[in-house]
Amino acid sequence: MSVSSQLSRGGTIQRGEGLRLADRSDRLGALMAAPALLYVLVLVGIPFILALILAVSESTAGSLSFQFVGLRNFARVVEDPIFRRALRNTLVFTLISQGIVMVLATTLARILNTPFRGRRLVRFLILMPWVAPVALSSMAWVWIFDSTFSVINWTLRAVGLLGPREWLYWFGDPTLASIAIVTVHVWRMLPFSTVVLLAGLSSLPREVQEAAVVDGAGFFRRLLHVELPLLLPVLTVAVLFGMVFTATDLGVVYLLTRGGPYNTTHVLASYAFQQGVLGADLGQGAAIAVFLFPVLVLVAIGMLRVARGTEVGH
Repeated sequence: MSVSSQLSRGGTIQRGEGLRLADRSDRLGALMAAPALLYVLVLVGIPFILALILAVSESTAGSLSFQFVGLRNFARVVEDPIFRRALRNTLVFTLISQGIVMVLATTLARILNTPFRGRRLVRFLILMPWVAPVALSSMAWVWIFDSTFSVINWTLRAVGLLGPREWLYWFGDPTLASIAIVTVHVWRMLPFSTVVLLAGLSSLPREVQEAAVVDGAGFFRRLLHVELPLLLPVLTVAVLFGMVFTATDLGVVYLLTRGGPYNTTHVLASYAFQQGVLGADLGQGAAIAVFLFPVLVLVAIGMLRVARGTEVGH
């Protein structure tokens, strides 16, 4: 057999093997999902298992000793008033910010789904908060809410909403500090939710919307009875990701207030960092960090079931 025929036969065999692999959807799917699964296992799974181990131990920073203590760390954090405040803040910040995000994202998505001049530029600008580094953007917000140079305070005074002797100390008052944190969370998550809802609006069947217009349905009736029910699976995914990102975020709270004033704006992530890393109590910090995990899992399962049921019904 000649060299050319062997090469031709070898190329045919290799091409045939490649085609057989492409035809096997199970093997091809597993092969393509392997890098993502490996990434999750190494960067998420192993640290999570380590956190569970630390949560049931008396481990401290700078010590290699490990003493199993069961659920003692969880009992200690539940009795801690600062932890209870952090848990409440986590839930309140997440729910309020995501409620505002969903309203604004739906409005922006509808606007951006309408053709107008400069729409691509507006879409690009809306994505900027999402791609900007959280440290850089949070430091910019620190200046915006600064007790002396706050551009918000100067604007409110310029329009007459603040008197000459009135001034808002954003990071010195627990309520104002909470408002500042929620504002930054809304600013960060709004681009992501807008893009997700915009993709959902773009995929809605035109026939259904045109039929609603022909039937005489007004704007709000089309929105509430036609568009939002069809967008429910996409909306559920946007809310789920937004809740997970907000509830587990450390950077915004730590860079803005560091949990102050007087530990009143801590969330679970920032308080776990303070206790586990800065306080060197790894066991208690890990217990705080994993405390919200079962709640997030149940929320995720419930929302995904709602989305799946909507898709089946549709």
